[in-house]
Amino acid sequence: MEYKPMPYPIIDSHCHLDFPKFNPDREEAILRARKAGVVGMVNSGISLKGNRMSLELAEKNEDIHASLGLSPDIGREGNDKDVDAIIAQIEANAEKAVGIGEAGLDFQDCKTNEERERQTASFKKVIELAKELNKPLVVHARLAEAEVLKLVRDVDTVIYHCYSGSIETMQEIVDSGYFISLATLVCFSEHHQTLAAEVPLENLLLETDSPFLSPRRGRNEPAFIVDSIPVVAKLKEMEPAEVAKFATENARRVFRI
Repeated sequence: MEYKPMPYPIIDSHCHLDFPKFNPDREEAILRARKAGVVGMVNSGISLKGNRMSLELAEKNEDIHASLGLSPDIGREGNDKDVDAIIAQIEANAEKAVGIGEAGLDFQDCKTNEERERQTASFKKVIELAKELNKPLVVHARLAEAEVLKLVRDVDTVIYHCYSGSIETMQEIVDSGYFISLATLVCFSEHHQTLAAEVPLENLLLETDSPFLSPRRGRNEPAFIVDSIPVVAKLKEMEPAEVAKFATENARRVFRI
């Protein structure tokens, strides 16, 4: 399939090229992204293996940057050995990473208070690491956006990846100087379109969260971020090139790339 290149560069601020869904055509997907005008991809690890693969991808490709994280699912399971191994891995490889995360709270999957407490305890370890290392923190917050905000108040730079919460909480997040990353959901979700219309450009990042949330049939991939730019531009009554410019410059500043 051919992708018409965009006339402006864009950074996919959050993807998972390490996931098995890319095993059949990972290199081709990276090439398709470049052809579409994607000038950078932040690959977010969430496990020991995922973090390792993110580092390998970043080492092999100048336009791929690793963020090293800890899945809320691993936190919820509460296995200290697994959590501590990932924390040690992040610490050991921090200088090769542009961000810490994704990590956070996912109350959609937490069924008990005990699970929430375990998840929160693991997330706090990642928060402390981001502060120690002076790296941006990429947060996963599902049905827990406000709870996450209370926990991250002392972190200098926070990116709410795939933000899906309320406009009110989004306002609190941007008032704190933090960033809202909108996924390709904005192409088909009315709620995310409302968020896109309201988020200040200074706080906006764009992402695919691929292989999830595809605006086209089948699996999502970094090339498809180009679909969201005209949608956001229309909502903001701006030129697509201007939206892409803001999102790209924000990503460069946030991740220092």
